[in-house]
Amino acid sequence: MNKNMKLAIWSALVTLVLIALPSIIHYAPQLVGKSFTDQEDFTYRMEQEYDNLSATVLNPVDLKKAEKELTVSLDEITEYRQRYGTLSEQLDNIQQQYAERIADAKSEENETLLLALVKERNTKLEDIQKNFESDSYVEDKIRSEKAKALARQIKETENNRQTNIPIAYDLVNVETGERFTRGDVEVTALFQQKFTEATGYFKANSAVYDNGYSDYSMEQGSMFTDDDVEGISNPPQYFEGTIIIPSDATILGAMAKENDQFIRGKYMVYGLWVLGVLALVALFTVMKFQKEWILQSKLATTYSRWKLDVKVVLLLLTAFILTLYIESAIFNIFNQFRYVSLGTISNMAVSFLLIGVLFTALLAFQAVHLFRLYREPERLMKDWRDSFTVQFARDSRDTFSNRTVGVQLSLLLIIFFLAGLGLAGVFMQPVLIVVYAFCVLFVALPALFLFVKKTAYLNRILAATNDMAAGHLTQAIPVKGKSQLAKHAANLNNLREGVRVSINEQAKSERLKTELITNVSHDLRTPLTSIITYTDLLKDETLTAEERAKYVGILDQKSQRLKTLIEDLFEVSKMASGNLEMVKQRVDLNQLIQQALAEHAEQFTEQDLHVRTTLPEEPVFAMVDGQKWWRVLDNLFINILKYSLPGTRVYVNLQQVGSTARIVLKNVARYELGDTTDELFERFKRGDASRQTEGSGLGLAIAQSIVELHGGRMEVEVDGDLFKVTIDVVSG
Repeated sequence: MNKNMKLAIWSALVTLVLIALPSIIHYAPQLVGKSFTDQEDFTYRMEQEYDNLSATVLNPVDLKKAEKELTVSLDEITEYRQRYGTLSEQLDNIQQQYAERIADAKSEENETLLLALVKERNTKLEDIQKNFESDSYVEDKIRSEKAKALARQIKETENNRQTNIPIAYDLVNVETGERFTRGDVEVTALFQQKFTEATGYFKANSAVYDNGYSDYSMEQGSMFTDDDVEGISNPPQYFEGTIIIPSDATILGAMAKENDQFIRGKYMVYGLWVLGVLALVALFTVMKFQKEWILQSKLATTYSRWKLDVKVVLLLLTAFILTLYIESAIFNIFNQFRYVSLGTISNMAVSFLLIGVLFTALLAFQAVHLFRLYREPERLMKDWRDSFTVQFARDSRDTFSNRTVGVQLSLLLIIFFLAGLGLAGVFMQPVLIVVYAFCVLFVALPALFLFVKKTAYLNRILAATNDMAAGHLTQAIPVKGKSQLAKHAANLNNLREGVRVSINEQAKSERLKTELITNVSHDLRTPLTSIITYTDLLKDETLTAEERAKYVGILDQKSQRLKTLIEDLFEVSKMASGNLEMVKQRVDLNQLIQQALAEHAEQFTEQDLHVRTTLPEEPVFAMVDGQKWWRVLDNLFINILKYSLPGTRVYVNLQQVGSTARIVLKNVARYELGDTTDELFERFKRGDASRQTEGSGLGLAIAQSIVELHGGRMEVEVDGDLFKVTIDVVSG
């Protein structure tokens, strides 16, 4: 048997003991040696039965006699008479009620309806006039309504005197000698009570009615209360005799079922007590508690890392829930056993396992761990310093390190608390709504507005801070007012600017270093190697003049190649560092493109490339550095000449798109370019992966840098072998 199973069994035994043993104290006085008739519930029901017997059989109120005792006060007459206003107001009200209906009957020439309405109206008018003329007339009406209400009360009393206790009785009125009997009181009795002069007579009280006015006043909307009238009842009557419940009541009928349920519940409680004692014995013998069940649990390590105050709160909460369950189980166990069913047994078993056993095991787990962890005072103090409670105390102190923020926050919390308290006060005392409305309008709402405004500003600062942390340093945080939040926003802006400048400088430095070390070394090595090789060959004195001239020509070619690479490299570096000077002027891009095409026309012909241009007839101007923009076009056309497939067409397009001048160049590539166009802008990147073509590999990079320095945009698209360059620049 593993440790978890042993802990579960031990917890079940403990839970059983906690339920069974206290239930002995609770139920022993009412169950041991007691019968169904000894229970408090039965005693209460018998008292109700005695009241029913008194009110309906032994001492009932005589309705006719009670009607004669009904009284009507002058206040009641006055209230009834003026309930709907003065005489003139009531007469005018009746006239208005019937005026429209009588007019409709006349217009429809319905003589029968007209006569009925007039008669009904006149009758009501006459009744109202009599109300104001005669007190006796009003008194008779009130007395009649009271009598009806009293009759209803007596009828309801008789209907409600139904019980399921089959009593038999033989009672004699000690004053009048009148005898009342039902059933045979001489049979064997389950319950018997004798009433004699020695033991005390049976006191039969009459039901008390409220003079027939309570229902009457409720129906008519009277302002009188029950204290304004006297009750109607008979004086008490005293009887001697016997009242029993026959023993066969426990065999037949509802009483038999209740008795069986009581006996079953009692013996099941006895069985629970026996199980509780056996469980207690087992806990001291075969199932003694062992700390290893808990200390070697997988949860022990996790639990040890929890905060001290969390552990204490969970321990108290576990003990509280377990106590509630034990108390509820003890209080309800007898009724559950009395009315036991499959559903009841299932509920008891589930609650026993999920609440009783589980929370007992949790309580043991927490108690053992707390005792083990905090046997050393140093460990206890360390965990206490790291607890949420101490952290909250420190945070509360830090909240007021800046008094402005701390005081504002405290005032807002107090205002909101008082607003909620005031709302509860309004529900209790509606007259306070005026004061509450004033406080809400001039205190709570301004405070709420301030709170929402400050919170929104704080959230904007937090969002901007998150953007800064993610590397987005272009958007400054808005600084509003002179509050602490505004000062914090200004400080963050200063920090953002410093970080942005530092990142830009670092990026520039890293980029230049990477390009110089990684890319430049590769393209510089080829011409330099050739120069060294042919220089060594020229040292050979046996070379002919023709060979020597050939080698010198190659050296010149490679030197020029090396010179071009170095010049392009320095130009790119200037552009990257922002040190390139530009002289902007109004340039006609249309004319500039035509000049560039004319410059390379012979080369296009030699490469068997057919240029197709789509240029507007009118000039397209832009504020650019003409020399630098010529370099852009020259680099792009040279790129086309190097990498276009011979025998294909080259398309050159210039158009005005809104306020932008757009240049589009398209050609079919000689080499496979792949799908990644971003790589084409990298320094020293060429269209041919073997790097056999002439050039520095900086053409597109230089062109893009020049375009971006002019505030434009240059994009490259590749669709299969189609190579497309799009340049946008502001025209004007």
